[in-house]
Amino acid sequence: MHTHKIIFICLLGLAPLALVAQKPVPVKPRILISTDIGGTDPDDNQSITHFLMYSHLFQTEGLISSPSYGQGNKRELLRMIDLYEKDLPLLQKHQQGYPSPASLKAVCKQGRLGAAPFKGYSTATEGSDWIIKCAKKKSTQPLWILVWGGLEDVAQALHDAPEIQTNIKVYWIGGPNKKWSANSYAYIVANFPNLWFIETNSSYYGFFSDNVPDSLHNKNYYDRFIKAAGFLGKDFKQYYKGNIKMGDTPSLLYMMDGDPNDASKESWGGSFEKFTHSPRIVFSRNTTLADTVTVYSVIELHFKGPVINIPADSSCFTMSVKAKIGEQKWAGYYLGNGDYAVRYCPKQTETITYNITSDVKGFAEQSGQFVVDNIWPGKPRSTDYQLGANWFTDRGNPELFDEIYQGGQTVLKWRTEILLDWAKRWSWLQEN
Repeated sequence: MHTHKIIFICLLGLAPLALVAQKPVPVKPRILISTDIGGTDPDDNQSITHFLMYSHLFQTEGLISSPSYGQGNKRELLRMIDLYEKDLPLLQKHQQGYPSPASLKAVCKQGRLGAAPFKGYSTATEGSDWIIKCAKKKSTQPLWILVWGGLEDVAQALHDAPEIQTNIKVYWIGGPNKKWSANSYAYIVANFPNLWFIETNSSYYGFFSDNVPDSLHNKNYYDRFIKAAGFLGKDFKQYYKGNIKMGDTPSLLYMMDGDPNDASKESWGGSFEKFTHSPRIVFSRNTTLADTVTVYSVIELHFKGPVINIPADSSCFTMSVKAKIGEQKWAGYYLGNGDYAVRYCPKQTETITYNITSDVKGFAEQSGQFVVDNIWPGKPRSTDYQLGANWFTDRGNPELFDEIYQGGQTVLKWRTEILLDWAKRWSWLQEN
């Protein structure tokens, strides 16, 4: 116990020098968080915990459950707010302006359950309608949509009310989320190239990098600083046994540090550069190891098959992918006139093997392989999505990689300051 206190004091002694990099945000930003909390990756629970402890910094207009994969739902958001309510008196002793639990619950909405079909959108949800409502509010500020999972509800909102594109700005944690959200991403990037959009596929990895001081290592932070403090701290232990991941948190950190309208600036949530093309690679054949694709790109596999009497954009075949993570399955779609297609977005450098099967009579089983490189967005192709002036992504400077993760250093460099600042808030919850 006493050892931990000494370490905490010593580390805080470093903070004043480092924290000069953080600048206050001019006004409380209007934010809406779209999350797949409660699904297969519990790091969203960790990030929601962090959000709740800093929620006085934002005008929170929406909390949307939007799981493109897994079983996440709005109930998990409400449960987390219940924990926040129990800890709120201790938080308020040190900081005023926290939103009431009732006001946060009032903006919790249920979005789409599952991935969008090939066209990238389907039918309106409570979540997508709420995005439209918030985006249409009269305000001098944009609505910042922080996407921690798939883009399904953002795509649906843009489809149903395309005029909102000038009122919103998006910070998307892509990477693995892009795999499950390939169709909605493809719809947005093809139809709304002038959207203001940060697509970070790898910079956020810097937040849970191993290249940090031992006292702030992912595996040590809980025991040194959180220590089951409050109801939120006790709950935190359920997720990765308390090991810090919080891969979605950089989107929130970006909104906490300086003017978010300048994506190129250095900030706690990363620093980004413009890019003019988003890679789209189209194959009308099965691929081989002679085919190399760009990491995080949209890969489309198109096939000819039987002409069948089902609605266009119906799911009717399965692509089973074998990668480093194991085997995962994706739905493929009938486009009409005997045309079939599936999209896939690789999340890391590796060799992919796939197999395609269907119960459709006369549909031939397919298989193939391809190699994934590690440079995003890579060389331009004629099939790429062309972007407008306000699309930003991970910096490509090799010096800013954190191991294999492009741009990772732009987040990693602030991690000590971020976690020490958070540690002070955990100390508030340790008071009797």
